[in-house]
Amino acid sequence: MCTVCGCGDGQVVIEGGGHSHDHGHSHDHHHHDHDHDHGHGHACGHDHSHDHPDHSHAPHHGQDIHFGQGPAGTEVPGMSQERLIEIETGILSQNDRYAQINRDRLAGMGAYAVNLVSSPGSGKTTLLCATIRAMQGPVAVIEGDQQTTNDADRIRETGAPAIQVNTGKGCHLDGHMVGHALDHLNLGDETTVFIENVGNLVCPAAFDLGEDCKVAILSVTEGEDKPLKYPDMFTASRLAILNKVDLAPYCDVDLDLYEANLKRVNPGIEVIRVSARKGEGLDQWIGWLQTQAQAKRMTKAAE
Repeated sequence: MCTVCGCGDGQVVIEGGGHSHDHGHSHDHHHHDHDHDHGHGHACGHDHSHDHPDHSHAPHHGQDIHFGQGPAGTEVPGMSQERLIEIETGILSQNDRYAQINRDRLAGMGAYAVNLVSSPGSGKTTLLCATIRAMQGPVAVIEGDQQTTNDADRIRETGAPAIQVNTGKGCHLDGHMVGHALDHLNLGDETTVFIENVGNLVCPAAFDLGEDCKVAILSVTEGEDKPLKYPDMFTASRLAILNKVDLAPYCDVDLDLYEANLKRVNPGIEVIRVSARKGEGLDQWIGWLQTQAQAKRMTKAAE
C-alpha cells in the first residue's frame, strides 16, 4: 500500500506501448531490480525493497490511534510514524525526479502541459472534447483511468492524438507513468498537452507530473462545500473551472458561494464558469490557456 495515498498494488498499462508495469506502491514506486533506459532520460532503476513491520514502534494494546492522526497523517499497522514519513518522502522525491525530466522535455519543445484534476463525473472528458474542437494549434492528450480506453476513444474522435494510461488499482497518475506516455506521443512544437488525471480529489494533489499547472474542474452538482472538504487539490490548482453551470437552475446551488469557498482555500485561484455542453465560457477558458502558454514561451525566449 502507498503510504502517500493508500492505493494498492496494481499493473499499469500504457496503451500502445507493448508492455506493462507492475506499479505496486509497496515497492516505493519501483518496478524491477534492474535498470531500463527508456530514452529521454527515463532511467527506471527499480528495486524490490519491502517494508517489514517495525514492532518496536507499534501501538500498544489498548492504545487508541485513529486513521489520520500522528505526524504522518495516516496509520499502517506495525509501522511507526517516523517510518511512514520516511517512505512518503522517498516516494515523492522519486516522483519529483521523473516529473522534472518530463518538465524539461516539454519545455524543450515549447509545449504547455495542463494537469486536469477533478472528482469522477465532473465532466472532464466532455469539457476536454469541447475544448479540443474549439482550439487552434496542435493538441495531445494523456488519459488516466483505472480501467478501459473509453475516454481516450472519445478524445480520438475529435482528431487529437491520445494515449490511455490504465493505473489498475492506482488512484492517480505519477511522473513515471506520464514519462512513458510521452514516449508514445509524437509531439510537435508548441503543442498543448492535456493530462486528464484519474478522477480523485485527494491523491493527484500530491504528485507532480511535470505539468505547467493544475486545473481543477468542479461540477455545480457536487455541492458548494466541495473546496472546503478537499482543500489541498484546490490549493494546488491555478484555475478552477466551475462546470455544468447550465444545470445550476435545476440544482438549487449558489454559484457565488462556490467561488467564495474556492477563494477561501486559495485566494489566488482563478475561476471560470463553463457549460461544456452549451459552450458557455469556452472562449474564456481557451483564452486563458493561450495567455498562459504564450507567457511561458515569452519567458523562455527571454532567458
